[in-house]
Amino acid sequence: MGNKRIEKFENRLSIPAVAAPMFLISGPKLVVSCCKNGVVGTFPALNQRSTEGFDEWLTQINSELDTEKDAPYGVNLIVHKTNPRVQADLEICVKHKVPIIITSLGAVAELVDTVHSYGGLVFHDVTNRRHAEKAAEAGVDGLICVAAGAGGHAGTLNPMPFIAEMRSFFDGIILLSGCISTGQDIAAATQMGADLAYMGTRFINTDESAADDDYKNMIINTKTSDIVYTAAVSGVPANFLKPSLEAMGITKELWGMSKKIDFGSELDAAQAEAKAWKTVWSAGQGVATIQDAMSTSDLIDRLKSEFTEAINRQKEVYNTYC
Repeated sequence: MGNKRIEKFENRLSIPAVAAPMFLISGPKLVVSCCKNGVVGTFPALNQRSTEGFDEWLTQINSELDTEKDAPYGVNLIVHKTNPRVQADLEICVKHKVPIIITSLGAVAELVDTVHSYGGLVFHDVTNRRHAEKAAEAGVDGLICVAAGAGGHAGTLNPMPFIAEMRSFFDGIILLSGCISTGQDIAAATQMGADLAYMGTRFINTDESAADDDYKNMIINTKTSDIVYTAAVSGVPANFLKPSLEAMGITKELWGMSKKIDFGSELDAAQAEAKAWKTVWSAGQGVATIQDAMSTSDLIDRLKSEFTEAINRQKEVYNTYC
């Protein structure tokens, strides 16, 4: 890939991809399966209801992975004043030497230094240049460009100029998030200049995800026009499946509403957020190309085959025009 910051693990990847951390969806089972099949597996720390439980999850993941053979894993930390667990969870990450920390809602130089102290990498979610420049100043190793159409908390920028703009001032790892569901999409992301594709929605429809069957079926039966971008659920603009919004009474008239970001008190840090996302389901516009559910292993095999086919087609284009 040509980026020195990922040379330490790129030989353990079967494709240049990360399975994004998804609230209430990603856990040890999905993470381990991804890593054993050559894709970086990740999960949000807040998917475990306590720091003690989070510690247990990391112990489980580390016991099942071969650090010399399997792809590395990562943990998403919400770096925001309303998340009272961030410091305690960070200490657990240091204890376990988590290879990759993904930060959201705040880039903090002290946190980056802490992760670098044991050899870990820090990737940071960004939706615009201002946030990316702040993250670069904080010393992060990678920028996750969350483009228009991504599942979860998404941005509004087209991926092509977005990546180009990031490359103009950042020489670290660039990850692209937004509507990436196939191996061809992964190849396109690398063609645009990304080092890694960042995939969420496609991994919801795997046997190892924590999504229930109704959620998976809704993804199969929806299309791009069924994705609604709204801040009404958690106070931060995110993409959701329209049928799930409507089922909870969140109609078109309410989509423009927003509320203050708040992940709860120390007693119930994730409960308020979890309650909202439990029945209102997030997904990106990549649902348009998701027609099935399968094991993570089978999915990654398919992605690898599609990726290889796409790269070979690019070789043909090169030979034709160059």
